[in-house]
Amino acid sequence: MSAPSERQIPVPCGPQALAGLPEALRNVSYSAARHPGAGTPECTSSAGDAAGALAGGANCQRYAYAVLGHFGLVVPPLRSAELWADERATVRAGQPRPLDLVLFDGGPVAGRPTGYGAHVGVHLAPGQVLHLCREVGRPAVWAYADFAARPRYARFLGAKRAVGAARG
Repeated sequence: MSAPSERQIPVPCGPQALAGLPEALRNVSYSAARHPGAGTPECTSSAGDAAGALAGGANCQRYAYAVLGHFGLVVPPLRSAELWADERATVRAGQPRPLDLVLFDGGPVAGRPTGYGAHVGVHLAPGQVLHLCREVGRPAVWAYADFAARPRYARFLGAKRAVGAARG
């Protein structure tokens, strides 16, 4: 069974993929206070609810989960360390594929679990990651080299693949 055409992997990739997303996924402001688990309204990752999930802004995780939700993939509202450790809703992926979550950080920090404070984006294609960060303030597509050039994102931690589809 194939997904409806509006929920197919974005083609073309890169900035053109961003332009092809619904307005609710293109015009989101960055807000560090709007993270998974951040009180009302609770983060949702259900497909088709991007406008509600992103009202008032989002952080990188909330945004990435809403993008996946748009494409029919469900990830519970996990913070980055929880996402990295998760083995129920996601699996670790060797080579990222389109719509895999990718995590970046500045390297290990003593006393913190792997993935703590990691930046989360959505892999679109080789060298292309859709994400939301404070630096830009709106969704953007960066190359992996753009992350590597910034100390806080310099380490590619790895990729996680959503294993649950939205019911609907």
